[in-house]
Amino acid sequence: MIPMKINKKSFKENMTGYLFIGPQILLFLVFLVYPIIEGIRLSLFKINYQNEIFVGFENYRKLFSDPVFVQSTINTIIFVVFIVALTVIFALFVASTVFDKNAKYVSFIQGAYYIPVMVSMVVMSMIWSFLLNPANGLIPFIARKMETSVNFLGDTHWVLPVIIFVTFATNVGQAIILYIASMIGVQKELFEAAEVDGASRMKIIFKIIIPMVKPTTIYIIIMNIIAVLKIFVVIQLLTGGGPNNASTTLMYYLYNNAFKYNQLGIASAVGVIMFLITLVLSTPQLRAMFKKN
Repeated sequence: MIPMKINKKSFKENMTGYLFIGPQILLFLVFLVYPIIEGIRLSLFKINYQNEIFVGFENYRKLFSDPVFVQSTINTIIFVVFIVALTVIFALFVASTVFDKNAKYVSFIQGAYYIPVMVSMVVMSMIWSFLLNPANGLIPFIARKMETSVNFLGDTHWVLPVIIFVTFATNVGQAIILYIASMIGVQKELFEAAEVDGASRMKIIFKIIIPMVKPTTIYIIIMNIIAVLKIFVVIQLLTGGGPNNASTTLMYYLYNNAFKYNQLGIASAVGVIMFLITLVLSTPQLRAMFKKN
């Protein structure tokens, strides 16, 4: 009888836990798992207002034969690589420079860099649109004063660097705050021992700080990969995918097919491909995070 009582008690405790996490599991299944499964299903159909016609992998074949899709994929990969790299490198540099300074100074740096993160992406994109306007924008005006005439949003050579910089400048503040918080949590004894041994600031950064904040780095990389893959507002408000599709991304290509051209099957196929790209890029980081040394 005693084992029976223990089992009943254990069962009740387990059921209590399941009841607490039940709503979260339900939300996860309804709003994450189901849309993924439905997106995969829709990608195998040609869809119009009346019916759905099963076409198998025809939508994927059309995608990979479409030069605009190929260009948007290349653009997206460029955005992911450069924005993530710039964010990690710059945030590490700023955070490792200021984290052990005066608290008021650190707070000022955090606030200054975090302000763009708090502002709506729509508002930030509109501000940059005014600044980069070739007719009366401040930046083209300064360029003309320097006897350099450049249409930053209309030149295929400039449009990608401009969007990369705008997105990076808007989002880097969050990474800086995360790094500073992580560095403040590093044991002070490590820094004191390094100083006693005569280690330079660069050695402290590369031998102590960067290895200790590795989990934060992995988190920032994964979150930025997901965020950059979903980049849309900046493209829509600054360039509209132009010039000549030079700034079109997978998300913008998906939007056009879903809401402009009514190609829901094609759009779903793009969503599946984006999901796979996210998995491929994030899996190595997740494995490194959970790897036991």
